[in-house]
Amino acid sequence: MLIDIYTHIFPQNFFDYLLNDSKSLGGLAARMKSVKAVVDLDARFREMDRHGDYRQIISLPHPALEEIADASNAARLASMVNDGLADLCAKHPDRFPAFVATVSLLDVESAVAEADRAVTQLGAKGIQIYTNIVGRPLDDPGYEPIFAVMAKHGLPIWLHPARTAAMADYATEKNSRFEMWWCFGWPYETSVAMARLVFSGLFDRYPQLKIITHHLGGMIPTFDGRIGPGMQFLGSRTLAEDHSKVLSSLKKPHLDYFKMFYGDTAMFGGTSGLHSGMAFFGADHVVFATDAPFAPIAETIKALDHLQLSNEDRRKICVGNAERLLGMTLS
Repeated sequence: MLIDIYTHIFPQNFFDYLLNDSKSLGGLAARMKSVKAVVDLDARFREMDRHGDYRQIISLPHPALEEIADASNAARLASMVNDGLADLCAKHPDRFPAFVATVSLLDVESAVAEADRAVTQLGAKGIQIYTNIVGRPLDDPGYEPIFAVMAKHGLPIWLHPARTAAMADYATEKNSRFEMWWCFGWPYETSVAMARLVFSGLFDRYPQLKIITHHLGGMIPTFDGRIGPGMQFLGSRTLAEDHSKVLSSLKKPHLDYFKMFYGDTAMFGGTSGLHSGMAFFGADHVVFATDAPFAPIAETIKALDHLQLSNEDRRKICVGNAERLLGMTLS
């Protein structure tokens, strides 16, 4: 059995809304229309059937609601999306055993209320948030209530990278070129968001918090030396701010907190990154995911073979960790 813990789908009514408001999708419109399985269930099920006993945990794809609507409209759209995702799960429980709720952090109070509604009334098994909220970092104290409510529910947060071409690679340019904002920008976004949450002391305040990082923790597993021993000298390279008390304020060595995150296997079928991710997070904190329908399922499954996992560890990654995180029996 395979539980694909990070896949994307548009509820039909929300997809229609986006297509009728073309500025919401912007340059993504053409791509979304070309990936039929993001909304077409027949196309999606045909692909799923190729992989045996394979099921998907579904969540909304990009763009983030915060990028396409004001606070009140984004809150309304979040409710629309969650009703739609819950309906898909109710109609196709053998395909979609659970969904990840959408919230908009433009209004944190309404986001907390929607997270509560989605979990307690609709059966959501967590929420998805983005690595920044229209340029505002997640460690901003104003966002803490959303972490608190998910710690209370004991359910995970799916952390999705957010970066656009408007975030230039160089100060002399207006836009990122060659889609570097996506290729390297998204792993960078994930890594920075993780570091900001760690150094803000979030895990000391909510030690039971569970956060699933897309694409196997971005750059963190590969650069564990820089984030670990390298950041032991935090503050010595900075003149504008005093970081001298950050590490001493944490309850344990800072690298340990990074290993509290979960990483998923959505690496577009790549194998070298899987080895560093497994070595860093360990089998108990890696979950199977493909990023379908935007990335290949078959190649991601095949990539697991390169890890030469024991039967026990493979089951953890493919099913067991998902069951534990979601609080469900899926096998």
